[in-house]
Amino acid sequence: MEVENYQLAETWDGYVDWRGKPAVRSKHGGMVAASFVLVVEVLENLAYLANASNLVLYLSEYMHFSPSGSANAVTNFMGTAFLLALLGGFLSDAFFTTYQIYLLGALLEFLGLVILTTQAKVGSLKPPKCDPSNTNIIPCQQVHGAKAAMLFLGLYLVALGVGGIKGSLPSHGAEQFDGEIPRGRKQRSTFFNYFVFSLSCGALFAVTLVVWIEDNLGWQWGFGISTLAILLSIPIFLTGSRYYRNKIPLGSPLTGIGKVLLAALFNTGTPTSSSNAIANVATSPSPALASEEGGDVENKKLEKALDSPSESLKFLNRAAVNVPACNVLKCSVQQVEEVKIVVKVLPIFACTIMLNCCLAQLSTFSVQQAATMNTKLGTLKIPPASLPIFPVVFIMILAPLYDHVIIPFARKMTKSEMGITHLQRIGVGLVLSIIAMAVAALVEIRRKSVATDLGLLDSAKPLPITFLWIAFQYLFLGSADLFTLAGLLEFFFTEAAFSMRSLATALSWVSLATGYYLSTVIVSIVNSLTRDTPWLSGKNLNHYQLEKFYWLMCALSGLNFMHYLFWATKYKYQSTRINR
Repeated sequence: MEVENYQLAETWDGYVDWRGKPAVRSKHGGMVAASFVLVVEVLENLAYLANASNLVLYLSEYMHFSPSGSANAVTNFMGTAFLLALLGGFLSDAFFTTYQIYLLGALLEFLGLVILTTQAKVGSLKPPKCDPSNTNIIPCQQVHGAKAAMLFLGLYLVALGVGGIKGSLPSHGAEQFDGEIPRGRKQRSTFFNYFVFSLSCGALFAVTLVVWIEDNLGWQWGFGISTLAILLSIPIFLTGSRYYRNKIPLGSPLTGIGKVLLAALFNTGTPTSSSNAIANVATSPSPALASEEGGDVENKKLEKALDSPSESLKFLNRAAVNVPACNVLKCSVQQVEEVKIVVKVLPIFACTIMLNCCLAQLSTFSVQQAATMNTKLGTLKIPPASLPIFPVVFIMILAPLYDHVIIPFARKMTKSEMGITHLQRIGVGLVLSIIAMAVAALVEIRRKSVATDLGLLDSAKPLPITFLWIAFQYLFLGSADLFTLAGLLEFFFTEAAFSMRSLATALSWVSLATGYYLSTVIVSIVNSLTRDTPWLSGKNLNHYQLEKFYWLMCALSGLNFMHYLFWATKYKYQSTRINR
């Protein structure tokens, strides 16, 4: 009966419109509202990737950073941007709506891009031009002082803005769907598929048109296009305001987590099965789910179902024991179960880091491999830096195919609503990453055999082997990215407590950042352990033992997948816990 009342209610419980008034079921939410988010994501990702994908060139050629210095600066910039998604997600859950955080993030990114565009346009704001091959004329000096401050101010305003957008926009779009009914859950799954599709659309323009403009017309035009893109995204986003439903912020989710952990610690040694064990389940609901503050029916059903703590992670059940420490911290069974969800999803998050470490190779060694090969397609010469077009185009083809063909077929075969579960989808991505690294190793063996046979190991001359061989590892890793990223975004959103959905979704971007950092660490460790004959060092790429590194990545990915299977098979979805 409660579900029927919910379905007939005129307003969305726990949601408001852009003016702060209760969101109305017939006016707010749905695919129309989410469509504005998808269009905005195309422009946002274009603005970000147009610069990030080619930034190392700008820093080395125009700001006179050393090769290692420019690479580190780009890595730090990109890693910081994705890590700041946690801040964007936290603020979206705790104090502001996702609607407000997106607008703030877009304005910060716009301001940062204005600064970078101005510096690229005005010669006096950059270091003097120099000739690296003839330092007697004008010595090359890395940007410093006020000019360096301007550069990093612009970059990190962009990073802060990107973090706010990545931490709010995916969950803002997903919040437009009613997760209580099958149609709403299917639409939400479709949204996440097309969110990754929109990411790829923005990336397609970024790594082709905008990169060409930066290389041929000047960086002021590239930064200018990014500035225009993010500026245009703001009125498009605002146009959808009348359709959005915005989740009411419920205070810091970290506070509730801290309370449960402290209560469990203080009650160490207290039996959880005593007569005074469970503290006011019905009368002390989680503040994040109290009806007067808001909450959705999915979580209210969970709250109603939990008359006692679950048997998993029993040490946390002490937080719901009715003793003075618990009374002070006001822990409820629902709060305990929310923290258990967080603890259970963290191993899944950790297992996706290795995949993103493999993805990092696409912008490093794979590009260098392609640079030693024949990059012509007929009369057209393809720059190695544009190789990401292969996974981007493949994702754009696969995303709609997955949603409209693969999933309906899987639903018929499995007789289940989801067809393929979130964890199965992530697992497919992890398997594809293993295959990708094996393919990369085999391609490198083939490339080096050609160089050896022709006596070109010491030559910088392009090898007579087409760079399209490299496209195979790009296609496999692009497919892995689609399966894992979309699956991970949806998994975190649907499994997290209502009060921390944006923060949980932001973990997907943190996994990406951590994977890039891990790649740098693994390369350093490999060279350190093989210092006598280092795998990743030499006169040129032909002297590297790159195939061994790829086999190592393949093996590590395989071990990571086994680790993932252990946690995935033990995991119970929220719907399973509700109906237990």
